[in-house]
Amino acid sequence: MPQSIRQVQPRLHFIPPAFNPWVLRLVYFVLPLALRFRLRPWLPAGIVRIEVSQVETLVDLLQQFQAGKTRFLMACRHVEVEDALCGLYLLSRPVPRAARRQGVALNQPLHTHFVYERGMPLWAGDWMGWLLSRLGGVPIHRGRRPDWTGLRAARKLMTEGNLPLMLAPEGATNGHSEQLGPLEPGVAQLGFWGVEDLQKASRPETVVIVPIGIQYRYVQADWQRLSQLLSQLERDSGLLTDVPAAKADSDRCYQRLLRLGDRLLSELEQFYRRFYHQILATPELLEAADPTVQLAARLEILRETALHVAEDYFKIRPRGNFVDRCRRLEEVGWTHIYREDIADVKTLSTLERGLADWTAEEASLRLLHMRLVESVVAMTGHYVTAKPSFERMAETTLILFDVLARIRGDKLPQRPRLGDRWVQMTIGEPISVSDRWASYQGNSRAARTAVATLTEDLRVALEQMIQ
Repeated sequence: MPQSIRQVQPRLHFIPPAFNPWVLRLVYFVLPLALRFRLRPWLPAGIVRIEVSQVETLVDLLQQFQAGKTRFLMACRHVEVEDALCGLYLLSRPVPRAARRQGVALNQPLHTHFVYERGMPLWAGDWMGWLLSRLGGVPIHRGRRPDWTGLRAARKLMTEGNLPLMLAPEGATNGHSEQLGPLEPGVAQLGFWGVEDLQKASRPETVVIVPIGIQYRYVQADWQRLSQLLSQLERDSGLLTDVPAAKADSDRCYQRLLRLGDRLLSELEQFYRRFYHQILATPELLEAADPTVQLAARLEILRETALHVAEDYFKIRPRGNFVDRCRRLEEVGWTHIYREDIADVKTLSTLERGLADWTAEEASLRLLHMRLVESVVAMTGHYVTAKPSFERMAETTLILFDVLARIRGDKLPQRPRLGDRWVQMTIGEPISVSDRWASYQGNSRAARTAVATLTEDLRVALEQMIQ
């Protein structure tokens, strides 16, 4: 059975940032091992190296930041959970080395404050909240209503913090090194707030946003290992598989990937038709001869259907893209689970506690439909077809592994390893927010337009880094 919360939970409290340089020093010390083994030493594959392009740009900005000339935001791509480790590595190794080469003396520690999703300590455990707080993190609860407590904390750090601020404009991982997910406007908005606060305080610093690209590549294309993972997923999906080792190549894996995708979609379509009485639309694209076009159309319909089931239960109107709708569903679902209207769940009567538990469990189960969409929100059906590389096939296969793990009920799915990887990080040209201040001023419409324009320019900059 899928993982669900079976009991009402107390309200979620804000976890204030409490940066501790000794905790950071310990994390920097164990970082190489974490990258190589990711805390699972019995698995042989990990990240063997990280290459950084244009690191000198970051050294210059840090020098200006420490001299009181610039405040900046680092807008980093969010491909996988390993991104956080790569960011720590960037500031603990390549940046200090580049500074020494340039003869630049930077104050220690080299680190950033950062924004993270409030749900991380819920699935990882309380220790994660403690660690992220000591590393200077600010939790944000995303949803239809702004998390003003978290935003105020991030805004304050933007202008008063002793460290720069790092955010992921994509908001969540999308699993695709070579495809950018939809960007959220938070980075641009924080940038403009920073300019506003600096001007009110009559401070001379300029505000810039630094785009940072991340791409993961395999050291060697291990088609045999990918074939073995496909075999496992085929068995889990009820497909018969009998693939000789000699056929573990690009073409064969691609065909199996299409077959597996078709199987998963068929089962999920039947699931929603039979048990949720949904009528899945059949657009003309489903009649297309190209199987990838068919899969893309069916995937779009499935996402829409799954979100409709959850939105109908919570009585939410669909608005925005799939990411926006997932965030609103999460927020409403959490109000049923983490009850802000209950001062102390221990004081509830047996009747009240039973009903509250019932409400929480049902909301939790409904949120699983949203989690399913969340797993495949970045999939298009064309990602592999456009470039059938080992990396793209591996990424897509691992996303399908995540989908099956969610359906199976794994709380923390242990992703298989498909070989050693290396990471390419690229520091982009800074985008000045201060130069755009005039377009932001005036009225709310002008502000929204300025934020949207800056977000679009950031998107273009991040896409240009994809190689």
